Amino acid sequence: MKLIDLPDISFVEINPEKTLNDIITDYEDAYFESTGKRKKLYPGDPIRIFLYTQALREIQLRQVIDDTAKQNLLKYARGERLENLGAMVKTYREKEKASKTRMKISFSQNQQHARILPAGIRFSNAIGLYFVIRNEVVLPAGDTELIVEVDCEQAGEVGNGIQPGEINIMVDQLPFMVSAINLDVTQGGVDEESDERFRERIHLAPEGFSVAGPDGAYIYHAKSYSSLIEDIKATSVKGTGVVDLTVLLKNGEIPSESFLVGLQEYFTKDIKPLTDFVQARAPEKVHYDIEVTYYISSKNFDTTEEIKSKIETAFNKFLLWQKSKIGRDINPSELVFLLRDAGAKRVEVISPTHIVVNDNQVAQDNSVELVFGGLEDD
Repeated sequence: MKLIDLPDISFVEINPEKTLNDIITDYEDAYFESTGKRKKLYPGDPIRIFLYTQALREIQLRQVIDDTAKQNLLKYARGERLENLGAMVKTYREKEKASKTRMKISFSQNQQHARILPAGIRFSNAIGLYFVIRNEVVLPAGDTELIVEVDCEQAGEVGNGIQPGEINIMVDQLPFMVSAINLDVTQGGVDEESDERFRERIHLAPEGFSVAGPDGAYIYHAKSYSSLIEDIKATSVKGTGVVDLTVLLKNGEIPSESFLVGLQEYFTKDIKPLTDFVQARAPEKVHYDIEVTYYISSKNFDTTEEIKSKIETAFNKFLLWQKSKIGRDINPSELVFLLRDAGAKRVEVISPTHIVVNDNQVAQDNSVELVFGGLEDD
């Protein structure tokens, strides 16, 4: 069962109107017991106004008590309380990490002797993000090229998505270095894990109490490797001992080769059964073109621009939804629903048609066109 499917609960009744009425009734009853006379507190009575303030304080206190009690439950816990719940199942919040890539460094001539490139040499792109060699590397004698792994100096997702060749500035140039470019898209940088994703991993934690074996265990351990992983499929052909992990990153991003290699190496650290061979791979892309024309009701003439903006937002939401899950069929019905919900009177989907996407594939939009067809009468 998913956490979202668990019933909502309250530990304390929070009903402002009932609380106020109870306090007023208690006062009127206490006044009668003390004096033998009935006193009715009408709106505007100074005592009734004072009791309003006391009711407000009680309502606020009840809300605090209810929220504090809920923090003991995984569905509601936040922040440090969530981290303490995670510690009970040996699951800890993922801290921010720096993105990585590989740099190809070229040298002026064959070196007669091996050269050492010290740790700390930096490279940059045009907007000033620095990538650094963390450990010293050796250029063998006679070689004119060297491929090294570098990390972004600034941790977090800010270093992701830099395309090959864009990191080409040698900030700390050695005399025999001629040029340097990154070979891969930068990936692997993550911000500190959000409460929602951390909560999901805690819920999955029992799957990881033993080494990876069931598909749920592989999914748990893979998501512990990086919070960039949005979706993952674990499959195996019976009797082969080979476990295929098909991985998709946030926002439908396809993982780079270095990211997949890192994931495979992560599983060798006492996680997988000795007899299993783990292969991490990117999903196969299923490209599709999307061409849509929409119309707005003429009765909404005064709010046309506002509706158009909402429809564009819904359109982009569909593009992200479609590519954010492995094996999700290309579904134009979902597109029509989102655009209609955003205010479109009528939606014409020229393309795509419904396309079945397999469990090792992911849909990727290619040519995208959203056209406003005009206003129509109902």
